[in-house]
Amino acid sequence: MQVILLEKVVNLGNLGDIVKVKDGYGRNFLIPQGKAKRATEANKAEFEARRAELEKQQAEQLAAAQKRGEKLAGFMLQVTQKAGVDGRLFGSVTNGDIAEALTAQGFEVSKSEVRLPEGPLKAIGDYQVHIALHHDVVVEITVSVLGE
Repeated sequence: MQVILLEKVVNLGNLGDIVKVKDGYGRNFLIPQGKAKRATEANKAEFEARRAELEKQQAEQLAAAQKRGEKLAGFMLQVTQKAGVDGRLFGSVTNGDIAEALTAQGFEVSKSEVRLPEGPLKAIGDYQVHIALHHDVVVEITVSVLGE
């Protein structure tokens, strides 16, 4: 199936690219999420008519993400969890916990924007965590896990 991308999609292409994807990926993810349209002649013409509007919208989203990223860059977040004497946590600190703590600090961050490459944090210490505010804006913050 060929689709026209209506926004940048990671590992697939940029706005306006016509790409070939598997039928299920196009039907079940890209098209329902509004990230793509089928590449028919009518849709190609409609896209070209709306191209400037979509590019402007993408630029605004990028600018907003960069503004949020400047505020977040280098931020140090402290999270307190119950821990044993050996420094291991009872449970873990997940991306949901980090997003909730950042929201409490006044930053609008959703759970899906928090990237934990090694999985949940399971011990006391300082960790570098990436916050992906946009495809092109990834900010690194420090999360300090403290024991109770």
